[in-house]
Amino acid sequence: MKNNFIKILILISATYIFLMAILGFEKVSSGTGTLLNLYSPKWGIGLLGFILFCVAFLIMIVRVLRRAETFHFLAKKLITFREKLGIVRFGLAVLVFVAPILFFQFTVWGVVFSDLYIRVIVWALTVTLLTFLISNVNLLEWKYCLISLLLTSTAFVITLSFINVTDYPFSMGWSEGNRMWDFSVMFGREIYDYPAEKNIAVLLDPGRQFVGGLPFIFSGITIWMERFWISLTAIVPYFLVGMFAFRFLRSDLKGWLFAIFWAFIFLKQGPIHTPLVLCAAATALVWRSPLWLGIPLIAITSYAAEASRFTWVFAPGMWIGMLELIGAFTQDNKLTRTAWFRAITLGVSGLIGGQYGQNIVSLFNSQTQQSTVSPSISVDSAVSMVTTPAQPLLWYRLLPNETYPLGVLFGLIVATTPLIILLCYLIFSNKWQINLWQKLAILAPLTAFLVVGLIVSTKIGGGGDLHNMDMFLIGLMFTGVVAWEKAGKQWFTEIPSAPAWIKFTLVLFFALPGLFALKGIRSFNFAEDASWLAILTDSPNEKALDMIPSDEIVDSSLKVIREEVNVAVEQGGEVLFLDQRQLLTFGYITNVPFVPEYEKKVLMNNALGSRQAYFQKFYQDLANKRFSLIISEPLKTPTQDSADRFGEENNAWVKWVSIPVLCYYDIKTTLREVNVQLLVPKPEPVDCSAVLPVELP
Repeated sequence: MKNNFIKILILISATYIFLMAILGFEKVSSGTGTLLNLYSPKWGIGLLGFILFCVAFLIMIVRVLRRAETFHFLAKKLITFREKLGIVRFGLAVLVFVAPILFFQFTVWGVVFSDLYIRVIVWALTVTLLTFLISNVNLLEWKYCLISLLLTSTAFVITLSFINVTDYPFSMGWSEGNRMWDFSVMFGREIYDYPAEKNIAVLLDPGRQFVGGLPFIFSGITIWMERFWISLTAIVPYFLVGMFAFRFLRSDLKGWLFAIFWAFIFLKQGPIHTPLVLCAAATALVWRSPLWLGIPLIAITSYAAEASRFTWVFAPGMWIGMLELIGAFTQDNKLTRTAWFRAITLGVSGLIGGQYGQNIVSLFNSQTQQSTVSPSISVDSAVSMVTTPAQPLLWYRLLPNETYPLGVLFGLIVATTPLIILLCYLIFSNKWQINLWQKLAILAPLTAFLVVGLIVSTKIGGGGDLHNMDMFLIGLMFTGVVAWEKAGKQWFTEIPSAPAWIKFTLVLFFALPGLFALKGIRSFNFAEDASWLAILTDSPNEKALDMIPSDEIVDSSLKVIREEVNVAVEQGGEVLFLDQRQLLTFGYITNVPFVPEYEKKVLMNNALGSRQAYFQKFYQDLANKRFSLIISEPLKTPTQDSADRFGEENNAWVKWVSIPVLCYYDIKTTLREVNVQLLVPKPEPVDCSAVLPVELP
């Protein structure tokens, strides 16, 4: 009965995927010609061929589910053919492995065939062929199917991490360009024409600034190099977490690598900011290390976490306490005194390092006059963060919405349910035996991380993905690490005989992280094909394709900006790069005195907090025509609501920034292809008091 249910479920799922893929292909084909008033001959034939392929594939699935034995003769023939290939089959396996990445990431068809269901079919074929080529005995071996899923998922996630590596000089996202300026300040502030004795403040935690800014130790860094480095920092630290957490598998190199790959794709579902990932790697290294090494290392790790973001203050201490307790070896199913001592000692060391680390460091700072140690403001800050009336909590973002289609809550369920199911299965089947204290050591910190993450995700400015669930995701991953050590490795060898629902869960376990990455893989380098791509993709216009403009457009846009900057400098006024500060960072614009104030993200942060004192100074500078030229993204004034992506954030920006700036300044030029606007002061004094959110002093 159970097997029949699973077969029916597989058939329904396959039918749905094929049907949706056909509809997706039809959407691409329609509007291309006059055949049936919809299709060109080429696309009409293509659509018909795709329909026939889907129907044939579905019929084969039905036959396999009903009478798999009828394919035994064909299976033997295929196995014989595979054996005759010899070493060539591994070359074919590599080709099959890279084919979907090359197709979707590096060809124009990756833009055309963006439909998720079409991509799922391509992925399923890739996994099937790859499994066939690397299997040893049977036609398709279950173990190698899971390996193929894991390898392709990992490849998709890595590919997506490098998607923005380009030498395009303008920003690839709302804050991408200015974020590179943030990174440059710690080690490369000499780039800017600004007095050395004056501080340049950035809206970025020291941890991220340090990691992202390391390339600026060297001169001559290009924007391509920095983007490549940023992509590496979004990959390598995740692998370090897996390497250190699963180091007990080092004797089994293949098993160790696959475990590392899983940790990587699971955590990338956040994604999680690099400093916290590095803190997680350090915590994994502390686990079962000698106390003389573990105590100072976990204290330093907690201090680094708190210095990077105050909401992370307790994370390393709680992680290490959880790992030490649930990973401890028990006697008669009871924790030993040694286990308790290690967990408490390391956990408390982590809490002290996070809560008092800043004060301890200050004692050794010759510039400080303090002689006593007092708690840092981390706890108070964490409380005020969620209780400040000026920054409301948008609870609807826990559910599906325009800002995050899945919604934070449902997105988290999708990302974590397969792992949670497998953990529960191991526990309730007594394959992984843990006592009450160990269960509490799992549930208590994970519940705390979950509550904090959900609250922070609803704060205005957040809720666009799962990155605020970072502490919870890492804690759950650590739980999976211990479960694998205690029971998973032995149980994994029994999977071929496991229930069908377990196999289905394992497929989701490895596939879901790759699925979201597969959806996002595409190229941005086909601006010359934008006209016909807009037709095939049913885009409202060519700009909606987000293609990188041609070199001619980029060069002409830079020329316009340089000319306007030179004019402004010659007039003796200041030039404010409210946006696109990376143009200064990488030398696209030179010989202009730098204005550090009023950076785009800083303005938005203050707008979300309705900080009147900050904006009074900004408006006064605008009224006094302090800036001869302002470089910004195109400023718009329409308001939005929760039905729009980041609608509340847009309204805050419009109220506190767009309307006031457009009242005092005229739009001189809008370079729409590169999303840049140049503004100059209005020639005559204006009274903007009626549109300003605050009164000028």
